[in-house]
Amino acid sequence: MNMKRLIRNLSSRYLEAAAKLRPSNSRCRVIAYVESFDDIAFWRRILDEYEDDTRYFEVKLPSHTSLSKGKRTALSNILKSDQLGASLIACVDADYDWLLGDRNEASKLINHSPYVVHTYVYAIENFLCYAPSLHRAVVQATLNDRPVIDYEAFLTTYSEIIWPLFVWNVWCYQYDHYRTFSMSDLATFISLDKQVNIHHPEETLATVQRRVNQKVAWMQRHFPQGRKTYPQVRDHLLQLGITPATTYLFIQGHTLFENVIIPLLDPICIMLRKEREREIRSLACHATQRQNELSSYQHSQLPIETVLRKNTGFMSAPQMQWVRDRIAKLPSCTPTPAEA
Repeated sequence: MNMKRLIRNLSSRYLEAAAKLRPSNSRCRVIAYVESFDDIAFWRRILDEYEDDTRYFEVKLPSHTSLSKGKRTALSNILKSDQLGASLIACVDADYDWLLGDRNEASKLINHSPYVVHTYVYAIENFLCYAPSLHRAVVQATLNDRPVIDYEAFLTTYSEIIWPLFVWNVWCYQYDHYRTFSMSDLATFISLDKQVNIHHPEETLATVQRRVNQKVAWMQRHFPQGRKTYPQVRDHLLQLGITPATTYLFIQGHTLFENVIIPLLDPICIMLRKEREREIRSLACHATQRQNELSSYQHSQLPIETVLRKNTGFMSAPQMQWVRDRIAKLPSCTPTPAEA
């Protein structure tokens, strides 16, 4: 009899412990549709701050029946749903939709829907390349803390150089001339050389400056109507909080990541790794120690692309506060009968 009572007690404790390990059903679930697999990790980091006793978020791709991804798919779920706010939101890249106002259904949702949270910067890649976080990313990739260049100063100067052409690109999308000067066209003028001279990065910036100046002059000749409307677009961007010094955060994310940041950081990482390996070779007492230390160091390195994909240094960016303010305005929710 005592044994039966003991078994019942153990079973009861087991069930209680199991119940504690299950997700709480006392909070309402808010599904957050995102554009791609990479976005899941990004938005998870941010939405973590907004879970409380009343709600939790489940970040997922927008399609239940296929691998369909992207902004349009995420937003289409918002348009079709009758569970907005309390149960369903979309977290998407701003792209140019935020800059251009209410030009289409997607931009109207991004600018006005309380159930859509967007990045404000062009895409998540722009946040991953946030200038103050780049030195730490290089250290993680190389295990070498020696500063090589001032990344913030470099990207500030780079941004100020490309600002006039960026405004022209937004102008083209605003006035339906994007076929003449698309984002892809912009990328050809503002991308860095594949081999950046890290000892003289000013040479790379000078090359970009020449290309930008040439294209700006071309735009001025071919679109004389811009004399009146270009200043309007420029002033609108400034009013939104976009400045010449932060332009890099608002250009196309692929262009920034693949054609600016990686060409800049790759040669720096190569140099720092070689420097660390030379140090190991010079300090090793014998061949075995040298080989073991080199092998350990090489196995500890990470590709800079991988480090940037997992970068969280953007959380202190002023533009991230804009995102936080938007999330804070999400309608409150209460558990549905099925959840409670």
